[in-house]
Amino acid sequence: MLRNKTQWFLRAAGVSMLALGFWLVWLVSRAGHPWMALAGVVALGASGWVFVSPRAYAWRYLYPGVAAVLIFVVFPALYTVGIGFTNYSSSHLLSYERATAYLLDQTYSTGSAPLALQVYHDGGRFRLQLSDDSGKLWGTEALALNTGETRTLLLQPTAAASGAPASLRELIALQASLKTLVLRRPDSPVLYRQTGLREFSEASPLFSRRSDGTLHNNQTGESVRPDFVQGVYRGANGEAMEPGFSVNVGWDNFKALFTHPEFQAPLWRIFVWTVLFAALSVLFTFCLGFVLATLLSWEALRGRTLYRVLLFMPYAVPGFISILIFRGLFNENFGEINMVLHSMFGLRPSWFSDPLLAKIMLLMVNTWLGYPYMMLLCMGLIKAIPSDLYEVAAIHGAGAWTKLTRITLPLIMKPVMPLLLASFAFNFNNFVLISLLTDGRPDFTDSLVPAGTTDILVSYTYRVAFQDSGQNFGLAAAISTVIFLLVAILSLINLRLTRVNASAAR
Repeated sequence: MLRNKTQWFLRAAGVSMLALGFWLVWLVSRAGHPWMALAGVVALGASGWVFVSPRAYAWRYLYPGVAAVLIFVVFPALYTVGIGFTNYSSSHLLSYERATAYLLDQTYSTGSAPLALQVYHDGGRFRLQLSDDSGKLWGTEALALNTGETRTLLLQPTAAASGAPASLRELIALQASLKTLVLRRPDSPVLYRQTGLREFSEASPLFSRRSDGTLHNNQTGESVRPDFVQGVYRGANGEAMEPGFSVNVGWDNFKALFTHPEFQAPLWRIFVWTVLFAALSVLFTFCLGFVLATLLSWEALRGRTLYRVLLFMPYAVPGFISILIFRGLFNENFGEINMVLHSMFGLRPSWFSDPLLAKIMLLMVNTWLGYPYMMLLCMGLIKAIPSDLYEVAAIHGAGAWTKLTRITLPLIMKPVMPLLLASFAFNFNNFVLISLLTDGRPDFTDSLVPAGTTDILVSYTYRVAFQDSGQNFGLAAAISTVIFLLVAILSLINLRLTRVNASAAR
């Protein structure tokens, strides 16, 4: 009995989830995204088949993980790559259809006097009353103002309306609905739209669409044609009009990265610094962590537990807190580090304005943040080395340096190499450190796009996408694609080394 109730509950929950999913797909379709709606239908159909069909029983355990990878990893990656082949930016945000609709919604006025607006309550609805300079009144029937649909209403001559007028606060709240209304007087073909808080003005459509896809400017009589290469509408004089629309530009963004001087010069310098930053970060953290792990593995050392706890502390504190603390410590005017250096040597280094010192500061802070991980890793690997090897080496007269270079390092390098590569990939995309400590600055003086001497590729991508005046999302997506390929190559190398080490262990 209990089992039957459980099965019935699970089926009911599944049907409810599918119903909710189809409702969301319907909303997506109504919002004008048919391809996303189709993808949702396919996903819901697959989900229903997996959890209902007995033939797909084994997939019930794999499906959630596979679906999560597709939704949260594969789809964003493919979407980013797709944007990299477009001119998507702050000036080309809309699709062609939406940009066209925006232009068709534009109106112009011949300069006639506007009509004054008053809104009155009528039960649960509202009644609009408009008047000209001579005091003549026109009004509408009672209507709802929360439909969100564009409506054309015919005004009728009327006397002074009765009822309570809408307050200023209510009138402001009704603005979105009032702007969807198009009003026309019975004695004139002129259309009126809201142009102020309490006024409607003559508003004739500025553009009308022709059968060949061009737009006719009703005010000037000129034709406006879409340019599907640049993603803009152009007037008769060739001048681009706003807003632009997103179009496919092929490999242009990728070509610009490696051929256009505006992007090529900072890109190569940033790429070299990114590789150096990641490599030196791994080298310094590993060397410091290995030295400390070797010292803490010395059995005769007193207070080893206390030292381990103290040296582990940087890893226990959240990284962003440590970075902000270091930003204060390295402050050029009030930081404790410069105060100590000035009192001892009379120096006040310009940590944030000198490119070389800024890079040194980044490496020092990153070494502080990363050495505890390497220390713990090396301690575990050193612990796994048989002590017999050191005893045999001691019998043959080997010293500490010989043991370190002939026994300890060779035996820990193979298992630690994949982790070093993973650390390299992490530092290759260490956006948090760059953003919080230097924000990529000091900037290059010969670059037209925001790019700094301490920027790495990921922070440079962020600045191109969100801090540049043009917000070139397509170019940023192209850079992200290049970074993705580089990290993917590192991951493949990592997997291959891991497989080689596993085979050697057997």
